[in-house]
Amino acid sequence: MDNYSLIELKIESGIALLTFNRPDKRNAMSDDMRSEFIDALERVAADKAIRALVLTGNGKGFCAGGDVAGMQRRMEAPIGEVGFNGWSRQQRVHYTVKLLHTMPKPTIAAVNGAAAGLGADTALCCDFVLASEAASFSWSYINRGLIPDGGGMYFLPRRVGLPAAKELVFTGRKVEAQEAAALGIADRLSKPEALIDDALSWAAQLSQGSATAIALGKSIMNQSFELPADQVFAQGSQAQGICYTSTEHRDSVLAFLNKTASKA
Repeated sequence: MDNYSLIELKIESGIALLTFNRPDKRNAMSDDMRSEFIDALERVAADKAIRALVLTGNGKGFCAGGDVAGMQRRMEAPIGEVGFNGWSRQQRVHYTVKLLHTMPKPTIAAVNGAAAGLGADTALCCDFVLASEAASFSWSYINRGLIPDGGGMYFLPRRVGLPAAKELVFTGRKVEAQEAAALGIADRLSKPEALIDDALSWAAQLSQGSATAIALGKSIMNQSFELPADQVFAQGSQAQGICYTSTEHRDSVLAFLNKTASKA
């Protein structure tokens, strides 16, 4: 386990388990917690021995959103500094979103409890969402006079469709686990006591294949809704050229040929 205080990072059998660790605050995201989160994400992304990432929360909540104490401090800043301070904070938030979204390996949000506001956005930054039957989701920014700023306005419509996303953002209502699965917010459900084991097992399955092919394929699919087909095909051709040179491709082809030859 790494030496963090507001998150925990455990790595076992090539799978990183990153846990938000402010259970007394339902894992609300403070500036200090975000700094630790960024550091851990950068480490996981850079470590080739780590094949996948599982993200969860300690205690009853996954992440209750942004820390309200931090909101208070921002409002108390001199009026002429509020705008720029807010812009600077948003750069930090969006850097975190980008790190998680573009992680060159599979990511799973194992949502153990309430994921509200920024917490709900953060779950959707992952490739897959595995929700405990005790989990819930809410895009509750509207209750603070805000809009989703953690990626929700990008990821939520892509999962549930535009009208449903607008309804969830405009009302901020709570979505329980079963409805989350029906809407497409959650990809799978799990018993609370089995959540982490199920997430780690799924992460292992998702990351068995070539790390090169997974990273390149993910980077292209992440852009596929925005790019015209010709550009997706072009990026795919370039990525395939890289795959042709990879150790994983060479070893698998030679193993297949050797197996075939031995049966002849």
